[in-house]
Parts: sequence; C-alpha cells; structure tokens
Amino acid sequence: SSQIYPIHLPRETRTRRALLICNIEFEHLSRRDGAEVDVEGMMKLLEGLGYVVDVHRNLTSQGMATVMKDFANCKEHWTSDSTFLVFMSHGVRAGLCGTKSKDETTDILSVDTIYEKFNNKCCRALLGKPKVVIIQSCRGGKVGSVMVSDSADPAVPTPGSAHAIPAGLEDDAICEVHLESDFGTLHSSTPDTVSWRSSVTGSLFIQHLIEQFRNHACNSDLQEIFRKVQYSFGKFPQQLPSQERTTMLRKFYLFPGH
Repeated sequence: SSQIYPIHLPRETRTRRALLICNIEFEHLSRRDGAEVDVEGMMKLLEGLGYVVDVHRNLTSQGMATVMKDFANCKEHWTSDSTFLVFMSHGVRAGLCGTKSKDETTDILSVDTIYEKFNNKCCRALLGKPKVVIIQSCRGGKVGSVMVSDSADPAVPTPGSAHAIPAGLEDDAICEVHLESDFGTLHSSTPDTVSWRSSVTGSLFIQHLIEQFRNHACNSDLQEIFRKVQYSFGKFPQQLPSQERTTMLRKFYLFPGH
C-alpha cells in the first residue's frame, strides 16, 4: 500500500542500524542510577527488531553531535529501510544535558540538532525512510499533574479550514523534497515537566515503551504504538509522554521477523 512505508530488501541483505546515546555519569549533576537497565532493555528490543545498535555512553553535547554526524554518514543506511535514534540523559527545557553540564545553559544539546543531523539535506541515505526518535529526559522541573474541578470545559474553538493546494503545479526536472520529513518522535514527558526513573528498574517511560513494542509491533504501526505508550500513563498523572515534531507521511510497521 502507498500508505505504508515499504521494506524493499529481505532481512538477510538489509542493514538496519540504530543509535543509542545514554549519559549516566556527570561531572556536576547526579548519577542517573538505573539507566543501565534502560540501555540493556532498549538494546534487546532493537536487536529483536533487526537493528544493529551503536551504543555510546557519557558524552558531552559536542560529543553527542559528533556521534550523530558519524552515524548519519553510515553507508549501511543506503541498504536499510529505517533507523531508531534513542537519547537518555538529564534534561532541561532547551535540550539534553552533556556530561559537563552545570545548569540550563552549559553543555546542552539542543533537540533541534537531532533533526538537523538527520534531515533530508544532511542524511540522504535515509531520505523517505522512517527515523524514530526516542528521548528519555526531564524537560523542566514541574510535576506533570494538576488538580482540576468538575466545571464545564471552555468551548473548543472550531478548526480553521484547510489550506487549498494551489492549482497548476507541475513537476520540475530537479526533485524537490521536504527538508525534514519521516520523523516519528516520542518524548518521555511534556514540555517543562519531569520524567521519573527508578534506581533499580530504570525509567518508567522506557519500561512502558519496551512493553508496548513487544506486545504490539507485530500488528500496530509506530504511531499507534506511541499512542498505546501514552495511554499506559493514564493512571500516572505525574508524567505523560508526548508525540512531537512527527512528520511521518505513511504508516510505519516494523514487521518483526520479516
């Protein structure tokens, strides 16, 4: 179907690669106890889905950017159908903390950098292929819950009408593509709020995400799995994963085992 991302190559010849960056030890911030459990769990999940996982630990923001650039240039992406980009660290509203971070402005990797390194200009090998971004980090210091009353909600504004596509457009000899497309992103929390982690069992978000992928990758597309992860937090109002900057043009099925 034209509505589903294709898998062109058989499992024996395609070369799926995934990148996992996890910062645990910091010079000025607390150690992220339990994060190794997250790394092990995500590695097993991604390997089971047919990805060779490149794992990097304890990097500065510049180190993370360099690793991403190198990974974006991997020749294996030309014979792959997709990639996963997983980031785990302390975080602030502006982005992910590097190992030398002291506050909200020092050694911070902007989330924008992820999309810049893997957009269709900088990573042609993944043009038109799903790029799944998973981010486990706090995005601020607020708790994600609020007490609400039973009063009526304010009226929902009526959506504006969709913009019409201009008539008379024709194909040119030069192929023009979106600068940024085919990303599917799930943050562990909403903006400005904290994410929760157990020093024994790892991050709550990663636990839920692994469970939903294992249970539903066989029959659900990526964004439906993301929704199931979000739904699993329904009785935990302190945190809610957030789909953001998602530019998937089709449905992405992982087809485990195929």
